[in-house]
Amino acid sequence: MKKFIETLKNCWRIEDLRTRILITILFVAIYRFGSFVVLPGINPAMLEKLQSQTSGGLMSLLDMFSGGAFSNASIFALGIMPYISASIVMQLLAVAVPYFQKMQREGESGRKKINWYTRVLTVAILLFQAPSYLMNLKMQAYGALASGIDWSAFMFLATIILAAGSMFVLWLGERITDKGIGNGISIIIMIGIIARLPQAFIQEITSRFTAITGGGLVMFIVEILILYAVVCAAILLVQGTRKIPVQYAKRIVGNKQYGGARQYVPLKLFAANVMPIIFAQALMFIPLTIVQYSGNANGEFLRSLMDHRSFLYNFIFAFLIIAFTYFYTAITLNPTQMAEDMKRNNGFIPGIKPGKDTADYIDTVMSRITGPGSLFIAFIAIMPSLASLLNVQEAFSQFFGGTSLLILVGVVIDTLQQIESHLLMRHYDGLLNSGRVRGSKSGVSAY
Repeated sequence: MKKFIETLKNCWRIEDLRTRILITILFVAIYRFGSFVVLPGINPAMLEKLQSQTSGGLMSLLDMFSGGAFSNASIFALGIMPYISASIVMQLLAVAVPYFQKMQREGESGRKKINWYTRVLTVAILLFQAPSYLMNLKMQAYGALASGIDWSAFMFLATIILAAGSMFVLWLGERITDKGIGNGISIIIMIGIIARLPQAFIQEITSRFTAITGGGLVMFIVEILILYAVVCAAILLVQGTRKIPVQYAKRIVGNKQYGGARQYVPLKLFAANVMPIIFAQALMFIPLTIVQYSGNANGEFLRSLMDHRSFLYNFIFAFLIIAFTYFYTAITLNPTQMAEDMKRNNGFIPGIKPGKDTADYIDTVMSRITGPGSLFIAFIAIMPSLASLLNVQEAFSQFFGGTSLLILVGVVIDTLQQIESHLLMRHYDGLLNSGRVRGSKSGVSAY
């Protein structure tokens, strides 16, 4: 405790770090305030049906990432997810389309062009998602609309407000990255997830101590211990790397010698981030969507696919995560490009010939570490379902695994690394009693 207090004092003594932390807190406070500002013409007391709709399924995921703004019919209801969707599309285009591949290799100018295309695509997605959200709002909470309101005028005005709100959230995230601490987009998503934790925690405590089959204090302690173990496992997953040694040839220029040092290429066990879980969840919501539009839920197979606690649902979910992990790792990591860059910089892997042999070696290593990594991700993803079998409340069970836990762990580690770099740069002790917060410099992004 003494070490922790001393670390906080050191953070406050560094003017630049203190300013960045305060700016981050300010922008986060603005974001949370906007999450409760309701669209004009909406009565917030009449949103019970919308809020019950977001208690499970895809709507629950959207509401979680928006920090409750989705169920509040807030001006930030669409949150940062349209930008995340646009970023994913641009990542896939950079792999499949030669024009974007060339742009990606252009350095800073190419990155600016890709960012511009991403923003344009974000606006296009918003102009599609905003009317869809408003139509759903009309069906679920028609009584919340002010009496005598012109629906066409409200649709037009609310679409502009929702689109502007999401772009403002994107602006806040970028300002946090530039002026604050950590990755702004990831922090905004993390804050949205954490915002649901206090209420879920209180509900779980109440359930354990009031229900007849709650289990009382003993079961609650068991829950906390399991949650602690899962968090530790997620940290190991996020931090796990396989280091490939790379030797650089010596070059003598004048009286100076360059190269000759051995470095390492870290291949992450968790290279695909949370994308496999997001892709798999999107596919698992297809049966629910079919039933909602057709109204036919007959058949044991279809009912099993709609029950997130059933064996069939979790088996297919885990299989999809493993498949998407291999797929996303294959399209985002290019062993041939890595081998060419290594050869261009006079580097080689000891015992491996440069060129094709190096690319094959990197590909073999990635295949070997992707297998256990995908199994680990699948296990983390189905943990909320396993927790619900122990009568854990659904809101609290979401923190036992899945996308939310991996994002929380990754963003916290990334932010701690940046804070520690500021402390060490000013010759202060790091965040730990011994050693450093290890891992890649960028941590794990939220998308």
